[in-house]
Amino acid sequence: MEPKVTSPVTAAEKVDGFSRKSVRRARQRRSHGSSQFRYQSSQVELTPLPLLKDAPVSELHDLFCKKLQQCCIVFDFMDCVADLKGKEIKRAALNELVECIATGRGLLIEPIYPEIMKMISVNIFRTLPPSDNPEFDPEEDEPNLEASWPHLQLVYEFFLRFLESPDFQPAIAKRYIDQKFVLQLLELFDSEDPRERDFLKTVLHRVYGKFLGLRAFIRKQINNIFLWFIYESEHFNGVAELLEILGSIINGFALPLKAEHKQFLLRVLIPLHTSRTLSLFHAQLAYCIVQFLEKDATLTEPVLRGLLKFWPKTCTQKEVMFLGELEEILDVIEPSQFVKIQEALFKRIAKCISSPHFQVAERALYFWNNEYILSLIEENCQGILPIMFGTLYRVSKEHWNQMIISLIYNVLKTFMEMNSGLFDELTASYKVDRQREIKKEREREELWRKLDDLQLKRMKSLEDLDDHSHVRSISCPH
Repeated sequence: MEPKVTSPVTAAEKVDGFSRKSVRRARQRRSHGSSQFRYQSSQVELTPLPLLKDAPVSELHDLFCKKLQQCCIVFDFMDCVADLKGKEIKRAALNELVECIATGRGLLIEPIYPEIMKMISVNIFRTLPPSDNPEFDPEEDEPNLEASWPHLQLVYEFFLRFLESPDFQPAIAKRYIDQKFVLQLLELFDSEDPRERDFLKTVLHRVYGKFLGLRAFIRKQINNIFLWFIYESEHFNGVAELLEILGSIINGFALPLKAEHKQFLLRVLIPLHTSRTLSLFHAQLAYCIVQFLEKDATLTEPVLRGLLKFWPKTCTQKEVMFLGELEEILDVIEPSQFVKIQEALFKRIAKCISSPHFQVAERALYFWNNEYILSLIEENCQGILPIMFGTLYRVSKEHWNQMIISLIYNVLKTFMEMNSGLFDELTASYKVDRQREIKKEREREELWRKLDDLQLKRMKSLEDLDDHSHVRSISCPH
């Protein structure tokens, strides 16, 4: 087999004098790419075989194998006009295979398994091409779609029907779907094509369900991919899909949770929040976190402390996401766990309310619209109100956004209704503290004014001394 010949790169493409991302994006990108580097230039011409539905039962298995062998030939889809006849014959054969395995019974006998797995492996396993754009931003740039998708899609559909067939026997299939196969499958999750990742997600989930002996290995390898993504590469296209699979896996964990599962939560899922591309998989990540907390409430405190540890300092978009996840966690928190974390939690919420970015402040203030969270705050008002009062009072006088001021007034009103006595005490105390601060500020300003006056007097006296010395030197020449 010879690798596909790629077009030469011009000197202009190699050297780019502009480092700004916006300028780089101005270059037109291909909408399709191919990772089929195993294309054979001297292929045997395909000839149509009889239809499977017309074959007698005695010849069905033999014809099915021939169709599988025919589909092992890989075509070059970057050349749109090459081998059109062969491509169509393979597409028709794949369609037949998909239909046949979905409707036919008694077809999956033992000798068929190696042929099926060979056809699947030859088509889907390949080296993924590097991205055309080294500064590819999944949120803004269009992904490179797999050019061979017309065939690849049918192969994935066939694989899924194969795994879901009532005749499928894991005891036979495990000879071919082993650890090596799973590793190759996981590597494909880095494909830029979202259609392929969606199929891979379903395939891996079926494999996890069918092969009990591979479950621990699959979890371990996903763990390794995430650690590599967090601490080394910072780029992997399939994080959202892998997290979606994990959401289902976590949901099925038996209680009490194993130590390895708790370790995965605290050492892998929590640090995933530090990613620059968090927005691409945050919904799936938050779901996994909540699943863990619903399984074991005692994990709530370390999880929340982990989130507070990695709380974004300069990215308001991530801060809004963190606040959203925080509300999801508080929706399922046990009152006993809430007490343990309330002080650190509401200190952070107070900082968010005082943020000049109105979306951050607004998202934090919306916590008071959640009935369950409001009931937790009411139960622990004695500890929470002193933390929040100063910030709420100050921001209500200083914030630039009228809607934020209105929301703060509503929160202050709620606190006043919860515990009017404590509210009055804090109001009086705040005013006294404020007067003390104003007095200190005036004293500080007065002190600086006096220092400035002293400096001016000292400068004037030095100037007078210099003038006097200059006059004496003139009047008393040597």
